[in-house]
Amino acid sequence: MISVRALEPADAPVVASWIDGPEALVTWSGNTLFTWPFDGRQLLGLSAADPDRRLMVATGPDGTPVGHFGLRAQPGGRSVRLGMVLVAPSARGRGRGAAMVAAAVGAAFADPRVERVELGVYAHNERARRIYERLGFREGEEHPRSVEVGGAWWTSTTMILPRDAWRPSE
Repeated sequence: MISVRALEPADAPVVASWIDGPEALVTWSGNTLFTWPFDGRQLLGLSAADPDRRLMVATGPDGTPVGHFGLRAQPGGRSVRLGMVLVAPSARGRGRGAAMVAAAVGAAFADPRVERVELGVYAHNERARRIYERLGFREGEEHPRSVEVGGAWWTSTTMILPRDAWRPSE
C-alpha cells in the first residue's frame, strides 16, 4: 500500500540519493536543467521556479518516501503531463512503481477537466514502458534523437492515456 503527498523539503535529499549517475539523472528527469552531481537543492529549486508543477512523493506504510513523480497541467487544462517518475532502489520490483503511477494518474484525473494524461519515456526503458502499457497508456509520437547521453542519442516516445481508457481499479 502506498500513499502520495506533496514533496516536502526534507524529501528532496532522499529523492536525490536515488540518482546514482548522469545517465540515471537524464532517465529520470529528461532534458531538464538539472546537472550532475545532482542534489536535493536542485529539486527544490525546480519546485520554487515552477509552481504549476506538482512534485509528489509516494510513501510506504511507515511514511518513508519510496517514489517520486511530478504532474503539470498543460496549456488549456485538458491534459496533464506525468514526469520525473522514480522508485527508490530499495523498493523496486515489488509493484510499487505501478501503484505509484496509478495513484499519479488518479490524482490527475481527479480534476474533471482533464481528458488525458501524457508522459515521455525513453525507448530503452522497457520496465517503465511495460508498467505504463499495463495501466492503459498507448504510444503516441516518437522523438528520435531526443537527448544525447554519453555520446549516444536516445529516442523518446510520448505515451497517452485518455480518461475513457483509464481503469482506476488497477
